[in-house]
Amino acid sequence: MISPETIQQIVSRIDIIEILNSFIKLKKRGSNYIGLCPFHNEKTPSFTVSPSKEIYKCFGCGRSGNTITFLMEHEKYSYVESLKWLAAKYNIEIEEKEVSSEAREKIQIADSLYILNSYAQKFFSDQLHNTDEGRDIAESYLRERGFRQEIIDKFELGYNPIAKDTFAKNAGESQFNKDILIKSGLVNLRDGVMQDNYRGRIIFPIHNQSGKVQGFGARIIAANDKAPKYINTPENEIYVKSKVLYGLWQSRHTIDKHNECLLVEGYTDVVALHQGGIENVVASGGTSLTQDQLNLIKKLTTNLTILYDGDEAGIKAALRGLDIALSEGLEVKLVLLPDQEDPDSFIRKNGTTKFREFVEKNKKDFILFQMERGLKKAGEDPTLKAKLVSQIAESISRINKIEDFTRQQDYIKKTAETLDIDEAGLHNLVNKFIRDRLLQQNKNALSPNEHTTEKSTEIIELSQDEHEAMELISKSSSNEKSLVRCLLDYGIMPWEGERTVADYILYEFLEDDTIHDPMLKKIIELYKTYYENNLEPTSKSFLYIEDLSLSKVVVDLVQFPYEISEGWEERYETKVPRKDDNYINDITSTICYLQLSKIKKLITINEKELALSSKTEETNLLIQTHFHLKQLEMGLTKELGTVILK
Repeated sequence: MISPETIQQIVSRIDIIEILNSFIKLKKRGSNYIGLCPFHNEKTPSFTVSPSKEIYKCFGCGRSGNTITFLMEHEKYSYVESLKWLAAKYNIEIEEKEVSSEAREKIQIADSLYILNSYAQKFFSDQLHNTDEGRDIAESYLRERGFRQEIIDKFELGYNPIAKDTFAKNAGESQFNKDILIKSGLVNLRDGVMQDNYRGRIIFPIHNQSGKVQGFGARIIAANDKAPKYINTPENEIYVKSKVLYGLWQSRHTIDKHNECLLVEGYTDVVALHQGGIENVVASGGTSLTQDQLNLIKKLTTNLTILYDGDEAGIKAALRGLDIALSEGLEVKLVLLPDQEDPDSFIRKNGTTKFREFVEKNKKDFILFQMERGLKKAGEDPTLKAKLVSQIAESISRINKIEDFTRQQDYIKKTAETLDIDEAGLHNLVNKFIRDRLLQQNKNALSPNEHTTEKSTEIIELSQDEHEAMELISKSSSNEKSLVRCLLDYGIMPWEGERTVADYILYEFLEDDTIHDPMLKKIIELYKTYYENNLEPTSKSFLYIEDLSLSKVVVDLVQFPYEISEGWEERYETKVPRKDDNYINDITSTICYLQLSKIKKLITINEKELALSSKTEETNLLIQTHFHLKQLEMGLTKELGTVILK
């Protein structure tokens, strides 16, 4: 863990213009800088950088953030990797926080594995290009497969010689630890002798998101019925198969740019497609899709297109794990290639243009594909058809994010029409799967003696309804956002007497029900912590925190300042008010609007109760309350200088 002191030192040195200028060309315009957005194609610059606020925003695609989030989005670094990149640039020594001996040991093992893998990659590459065996056997094999030198270099392909211990001897002479060598999977121990594990194989280095080699795939060249075609690195501290996508490092920018990820099975499929100019592609290594792999894809795009062989095995492989993709809000499409074809063979035979055309023409929505395939199998069999309905309903139930509500309803309607079943009944079945899943999650969270099925179901249904209701409410009113923005922009400025704006907002104005958005509440609580520790917080205090979701909200709240044209005051001989000159009015109007909004809600509630009231005494009290609330409303309206038309 990087110490807070080091993070603060790094943050204090950041020059956002200097850093971003090393990736894109920026030109000064007024107090800000502009350039062509690196996140989408554009001809007219809309990417704006504010050096004073230390943030950027593209007014074309909406991307926004700070220096660290830029490195994370553009270079696909993690938060810690971004900090280390900046520390290296500014020659700042990284100071690690004190960690347990167990954690320190894991870090040391991980570092050792990365060093060894880097060494091994260079060794294998050298064996491929600079030895007779490598050139005669491995390089000629790659040439026969149609791979050009630039693509071999791009993926850092290599070769492990046929001799049983060429690499093991070389690594031993270079003083690599025996236990680390075995843990890496590069060598194994047989009868007390270290031997190469990947001998006679083409080596495919597997890179993590920051470009470090975390493992290897090794493909046998010579025909051998007893040996497996591929061998992969065994799981260790830096390589977990379910968290790996081959080619992600080489494809990350293109996936982001095209807003689509193509998923294939094999390493050679990825390499072949890259050589054909199709670079937004990764491979799952023949495994079912996992939650972690989908999370890697989702960081770059929500559009996933799967390219698998068209035989039965390929179809089953394509369908595995896709329900998880739906629950993550991904748009999933399937493309099944002709029988006996894989992406590698198809693009070599037909070329890039025909490959692209085939993919576009044969893309099928996952759920609709599942339904068409199921109908063919079911025929007129009512049992199989009922099973298909249940299967489709379960898949649809996975689309459970509020922003995908319309998509879920469209699927229900289309499925009901295609299968000729009652739409309301299908809707109920989908909801049943949702309830059952929530119930199971609830059971898993409780200890066995706390389970009472009937009661648990009741609780789950209620909490689900409440959750949906909350989601359907607007994320946050503009007035709530304005109040938090005022706190960030003006919190440490004077209010009345010796009090600051923060004193008034935090301790006098705010009540439990003033702010509803959980992220805004979190910002206020963190601001309060900073303020009570005399840290004089501003929006910059939140820009570089590790909680990126919170940092993004702050970036969105902070507005780019309006610019005063140079020479304006001299030309017209008058002072032009700046934003900070009117901060009292800004805060006052924001507070008035919040109060007005609250009173309007109370009036609506009171009117509903009045409409239902049948008792004279109760009715009179509600009428008096109505008049009192309307007076408050009129007072606030007058203060704001607005008129309510109703």
